[in-house]
Amino acid sequence: MQILSLREYPSGVETEPGNRVVYDVERGQAYFGATRVEGHAFLWELTGVPEASEWVLRCDRVEFPPGSVAYTHTHPGPGIRVLLKGRIRIETMGESHEYGPFDWWYESGPDPVFATASQTEETQFVRVLLLPREWAGKRTIRYLDPADEQRPKLQRATILLEEPIAP
Repeated sequence: MQILSLREYPSGVETEPGNRVVYDVERGQAYFGATRVEGHAFLWELTGVPEASEWVLRCDRVEFPPGSVAYTHTHPGPGIRVLLKGRIRIETMGESHEYGPFDWWYESGPDPVFATASQTEETQFVRVLLLPREWAGKRTIRYLDPADEQRPKLQRATILLEEPIAP
């Protein structure tokens, strides 16, 4: 059983080697395994991986201009997101939640999600996803309605790191 957890460190963190991703909020950089961050940081840790060679951990940052949406979609694996700036409303499984800076949420991957960014300011989040290895380097968003694939997308994702899971 795989367990992905998230912890916030407002004053910095130092990590050991292993299946860990650290995001340095001030520098906007992500690190895998052993690292040290002096300021505000988030730490994702993966435990309990039975078949490590079949998975990768990806950390990416997603940016939305004001008023943009992510049409109803899924991903091939679970992940935890942390809002860095702006506001975002996430609708999934019949529920709707609004998040502000440094709030976090979990997405299972296969459960459909619709996201609405702030109407007045740029919205940005960072996430760590656990993905099957065949998704390495590929775009992971899959729209439920094929017509949404053709609609304009204002959001953009930047992969910060992608590492194979270590046993």
